[in-house]
Amino acid sequence: MSDVMKDMKRSFRDYQAKHFLWDVSEDGRVATLTLNRPERKNPLTFDSYAELRDLFRDLAYSSDVRAIVLKGAGNNFSSGGDVFEIIEPLTRMAMPDLLAFTRMTGDVVKAMRKCPQPIISAVDGICAGAGAILAMASDLRVATPEAKTAFLFTRVGLAGADMGACGFLPRIIGQGRAAELLFTGRSMSAAEGHAWGFYNALHAADVLDTEALKLAHSLADGPWFAHGITKTMFNQEWAMGVDEMVESEAQAQAICMATQDFRRAFEAFAEKRKPTFEGN
Repeated sequence: MSDVMKDMKRSFRDYQAKHFLWDVSEDGRVATLTLNRPERKNPLTFDSYAELRDLFRDLAYSSDVRAIVLKGAGNNFSSGGDVFEIIEPLTRMAMPDLLAFTRMTGDVVKAMRKCPQPIISAVDGICAGAGAILAMASDLRVATPEAKTAFLFTRVGLAGADMGACGFLPRIIGQGRAAELLFTGRSMSAAEGHAWGFYNALHAADVLDTEALKLAHSLADGPWFAHGITKTMFNQEWAMGVDEMVESEAQAQAICMATQDFRRAFEAFAEKRKPTFEGN
């Protein structure tokens, strides 16, 4: 990497979060982002939305963090937008301000999808509204058997079309199941979420964080540059035909084959040892 590009990168080990908790592992590779208002089931506010958006955007320039665990404090993930700090003020806003708000919340999802680090949501208890969207926008999701996930926008007189839900959710669990959840606003049980593919695994509450971190470290210790390419292709191929998909992946894989990580992996395989990936 050139000196100019190195200068664009910066460490996120000492990032000082204002509206949630941010903790980075000793080796700097895995960050844990904790929504931290447990007395209210970790609701989101205007300020926390904005900070989440900015942080996930900036993580594209991280020199250390390679994977992220997203969780809630206490026994809940997130109850969504705070009723009194967000919902009530929205009822008094004019259309230009309402649109600015919905675009800002959508920008959180776009930033999560565009940041190169895999995001793993660790879900316990209530995961509702915008909280369910944060889980949906993550790359992988693990949960406890007690997790209750609800896209409950219709319960407050709004469309299920919020922050990309009508696009993302059918791709994860299928059109019919997504339609049921988005029209009715009912809770999806953890067992349903696992069976439908929303949750990758279920773990007991006392080991949920450990299992999420174990998964995050396995990704961070793997070919993390290539993981970023995989995430990029997941995003780009939504609107492509077969020819465009195959050609785009040919180009993406050729980029990965040109890295030293690819050579290191071959040499490690030939020498029957575990490879060390350096992202170049």
